[in-house]
Amino acid sequence: MLKNKGVLFLIPNTLGGESLTDIIPQGVMERVFSLRTFAVEEVKSARRLLRKMDRSFPIDDCIFHILTKQTKESDRMDMLMHLLNGTDVGVISEAGCPGIADPGAELVSLAHSQNLKVIPLVGPSSIFMALMSSGFSGQKFTFHGYLPKERKDRIKQLRDFEMDCKRNGTTHIFMDTPFRNMNVLDDLLNELGDFTYLCIASNISLPSESIQTKTVSDWREKAYDLNKIPVIFIIGKPQ
Repeated sequence: MLKNKGVLFLIPNTLGGESLTDIIPQGVMERVFSLRTFAVEEVKSARRLLRKMDRSFPIDDCIFHILTKQTKESDRMDMLMHLLNGTDVGVISEAGCPGIADPGAELVSLAHSQNLKVIPLVGPSSIFMALMSSGFSGQKFTFHGYLPKERKDRIKQLRDFEMDCKRNGTTHIFMDTPFRNMNVLDDLLNELGDFTYLCIASNISLPSESIQTKTVSDWREKAYDLNKIPVIFIIGKPQ
């Protein structure tokens, strides 16, 4: 690693809950307290997280750069220059861990291209927490991110997941925007086989958390409202 260069810290966020103490280790928060330069998706929510960590955190002394899918390359290079000039930078995701289904990965890639040090801090990931709780294989799995918007394309992909699971035992993890959750659920229950296993993990780490694994046939009898809440879907084989 280059000497006298900044370090890129990947800072976890909650998955929507108000409590930090049960979710983010104290040691992680103490590392964050030393930082004053951040790359964030949304300044308001990043400031709120920092205030939750420490009410006296000097927000007004901080620099916040916006890092989204729409961020221009020139703006990402400005963030990189902080690191090259010796300033530590923290990446804060809107929820969960930066760099996983998250635009923070682009800045991480830039840091590696300059042989800069990247330190991931421990925190919640809905993807891995759902997989841990599903009872499916954690040895062979794929995270697909968001499903296609077009229904015919979405159904084809879901059937492909089901077939690959049956043939190869691969666990398939996916999600969609909260307002399309019920469309995804309808497709899962109407298009997949009765004995295909499906895990639905909603509101992970929140008081209303629900993580259940059932056959598609059983889900048809016990499905619940997933509208406008964060959900991870998993197709897999029980171990």
